[in-house]
Amino acid sequence: MSSDNQTFEKVRKIFTAYLENKGLRKTPERFAIIEEIYSRDDHFDVEELYISMKNKNYRVSRATVYNTLDLLVECDLVSKHQFGRNQAQYEKSYGFKQHDHLICTECHKVIEFCDPRIHQIQSMVGEMFNFKILHHSLNLYGVCADCQTKDKTINRITS
Repeated sequence: MSSDNQTFEKVRKIFTAYLENKGLRKTPERFAIIEEIYSRDDHFDVEELYISMKNKNYRVSRATVYNTLDLLVECDLVSKHQFGRNQAQYEKSYGFKQHDHLICTECHKVIEFCDPRIHQIQSMVGEMFNFKILHHSLNLYGVCADCQTKDKTINRITS
């Protein structure tokens, strides 16, 4: 069994236990949604996920997608981000090390990065304040290289 399949089986077991604990139904649609999410490697919004599922002929409603995403966020299998836009972005989170984001304020591209120094700072601050840090979120906003290049090109043309 590949590591992707092993990860998905663990995620499926966690989600099943979570639904049973909450007394919620274990519907095929909910498991199809989590399978679709864990087959992706990008950030996505609800509409992108819904359209992707419809294109694969899954019979799911937008409400089911929204409700299932809320459940997956509650049980820490999916992370929800507000990158300064109206629409929330999501990504799978089980088995993935903490990472941070660079967000372009022009094109809204999201670049993930991981720097061990951030984890060291987190550990040091936690120890200093006797605070058990469970996770963190760091989003840095700016203008990506592509948009900087476009801006220079536009400025040259208009000057």
